[in-house]
Amino acid sequence: MTAHPIAPAGGVQLDEAPRDDTFAQTPWACLVWNDPVNTMNYVTEVFASYFGYPRAKAERLMWRVHRVGKAVVATGSREEMETNVMAMHGFGLWATLEAGE
Repeated sequence: MTAHPIAPAGGVQLDEAPRDDTFAQTPWACLVWNDPVNTMNYVTEVFASYFGYPRAKAERLMWRVHRVGKAVVATGSREEMETNVMAMHGFGLWATLEAGE
């Protein structure tokens, strides 16, 4: 089975709820993926404006997306990262949610 590009990664199934104590302590990540559409300058601007990152950090993350194919752009609670993923989609970027370990 192939994973859907916006489905949660890391083996978490939407119909399988982890225990409450585990769920509360699991760090989550917002990943942004390389795409053939958005320019490097645009991606840098999105990271700087949305996340409030200094330009140098936004550029480093953009280069990681460009060279590696993806980058973790933020970590935190599942709710926060779901909000970030939706925001990245709103900017036209490919983003996914991933559970940390």
